[in-house]
Amino acid sequence: MITETNDPPAFDLQSHSTCSDGSLAPAAVVARAAEAGVEVMALTDHDTIDGVEEAAAAARSHGLGFSPAAELSAVHRPDADVHVLGYELRLDAGLRDALEGFRADRARRVEAMAERLRELGLELDDAVLRRRRAEGLPLGRPHLADAVLGPAANAARLGELGVHDRDSLFAALLVPGAPAYVPRTTPTTADAIAAIHAAGGVAVWAHPYWDEAEPLPVLERFVAEGIDGVECFYVTHTEAQVHTLHAACRERGLLITGSTDFHGPEHGRFGVFRGFSLYGLAPDLGPIGA
Repeated sequence: MITETNDPPAFDLQSHSTCSDGSLAPAAVVARAAEAGVEVMALTDHDTIDGVEEAAAAARSHGLGFSPAAELSAVHRPDADVHVLGYELRLDAGLRDALEGFRADRARRVEAMAERLRELGLELDDAVLRRRRAEGLPLGRPHLADAVLGPAANAARLGELGVHDRDSLFAALLVPGAPAYVPRTTPTTADAIAAIHAAGGVAVWAHPYWDEAEPLPVLERFVAEGIDGVECFYVTHTEAQVHTLHAACRERGLLITGSTDFHGPEHGRFGVFRGFSLYGLAPDLGPIGA
């Protein structure tokens, strides 16, 4: 095993706030990161940069390195999305326009999935969805899950489906191949990478093993499309997976990042910062948070 660490800064480069599917406001996310000893971080809300300025101000007050960022959902193939993280983004009108277009497709998809859930005999707590629409916040599958889990009238039907929490609801209803799943139509991964580059940023493939059992062939395509790096270190990646991705990045001259994907302190899987291991390997953050 190659040991390469030279005391890198304590980084954690993916986190989410109430601007997308997190439970804390942007400044509170940063405060949690600081409490955990993070030195370099990013707020990476889905298809939006609305919380970045608040988070950046909080990071300055806590003395943290901070990268203006977002996590873009992109069409990888007809039955699957991938997430592309954009770092060091210039928060300009071009980026905001591109993200607005991407969110419009996300909203279409959510409405289509909501209709499929109703066709399956489930009620939706529309207050959950109306509140986010009224506040101009993005809608995603986690919000649909909450809208289904809320009504007591769904208990019997959810029991038939083997659903008892958000994770089991996703598995039964909202992932590729499940009866309520509707794929995105835009952007493609090439579109997402191009939008990040147009805003002066670098594009990083998020949690590859979350999306693919064998990510290296897919990585070759993303490299051809201009990907700049890979999130090698991730809370659910095994040591063998981390070593595989790290070697692939070194061979291709790609950035090597990592995160615990913080969504809020109550989240069972993504509830802390600094929850991933480097396994003795060195990151390569390039310009991120410099």
